[in-house]
Amino acid sequence: MLICHCNLITEKEIEQTIRSLLAADPWGLIVPAKVYHALQKRGRCCGCFPNVVETIIRVTEDFHRELGEEAAESVTFLDRVRGLRRQHEGNNEGRQKGHRAA
Repeated sequence: MLICHCNLITEKEIEQTIRSLLAADPWGLIVPAKVYHALQKRGRCCGCFPNVVETIIRVTEDFHRELGEEAAESVTFLDRVRGLRRQHEGNNEGRQKGHRAA
């Protein structure tokens, strides 16, 4: 499945990159910019970043589960990340509902 239309990056490419980053540092912080840098790309419209974040969370959970690590450590942190995403969804940079740009 195509995740980034601007750079033509597939979900499989993103997953492989995340896994390679986790192999190098299992507890390193992985963000979309780090994934794109490893792919030698850069975010253009950045509309794909929410999907990349979800992919990062999913692959990280799977990676740590495969290692047989304590699920409580990684899952608790990732649940907090999901909670923050829900809290800031539709946050439109603090603009009021009736705000017009022009």
